[in-house]
Amino acid sequence: MLKKFRPITPGTRRLVLSTNDQLTRVGGTRATVRPTKSLLLPKTRTCGRNNNGHITCRHRGGGHKRFYRCVDFKREKLDILGRVASIEYDPNRSSFIALINYNDGEKRYIIAPEGLKAGDNVISSDTNPLFSPGSTTQLKSMPIGSVIHNIELIAGRGAKLVRSAGMSAQLMGRNNGMATLRLPSGEMRVVREDCRATFGVVSNSEHIVRDEGKAGRRRWMGIRPTVRGTAMNPVDHPHGGGEGKHNGYIPQTPWAMQTKGYRTRNKRKVSSRFIIKDRRIK
Repeated sequence: MLKKFRPITPGTRRLVLSTNDQLTRVGGTRATVRPTKSLLLPKTRTCGRNNNGHITCRHRGGGHKRFYRCVDFKREKLDILGRVASIEYDPNRSSFIALINYNDGEKRYIIAPEGLKAGDNVISSDTNPLFSPGSTTQLKSMPIGSVIHNIELIAGRGAKLVRSAGMSAQLMGRNNGMATLRLPSGEMRVVREDCRATFGVVSNSEHIVRDEGKAGRRRWMGIRPTVRGTAMNPVDHPHGGGEGKHNGYIPQTPWAMQTKGYRTRNKRKVSSRFIIKDRRIK
């Protein structure tokens, strides 16, 4: 559900946020549960700079302090039943995370799918899987047409695909040890069928329609202002300079590389042979 605010201040005039109904509350109050300390790590900031101090990712810096939540993307605890203790907010990603208490006493975080709630059971198994949101198994053990997320590209190395809020892929078929997937972008791709994936759609699907309402909320998130190229001087940007406003430029980056449609993917990239249909082909 989305929550729109009464415009009692300029910052709330356009503010649209998620109500976060899926999160676990403390004793029926509005307060959410605290994160598990054993699964937290300090998160140092680079502010978009590399080891030489040069900015390699622009518009980064500042923001509120964060702890990194150790999320289990490998799901290697096989055939051990886990119970969902809570659904929690993670400041480092767009989706929610779920705290899992396994029967052997270990606790781990996973990406929370839609519909998962405290008290549900999940399992990672290659032989006796549960076909329910949050459970993980190999692609060769899944029914054709399954809606999945957290997909491995190489077996045993952890999930790399479909991890953002509201995203899901579909298992289209299997042939000769390979599984065909339709990704959220529309791309059709094959991966080995012994790779693991998780059932369900990633949670917090309303994330895409959020409106922060004011620049200050973006600064809290560590995002600095972006200046238009046409507002710069000719030495600073290919769109800069000139008398008055111009709108006939070829869209370019500050380093004169074309954007908005210009393909930068290497034509001889090894993984291109696993792409059946390009995402741009409708």
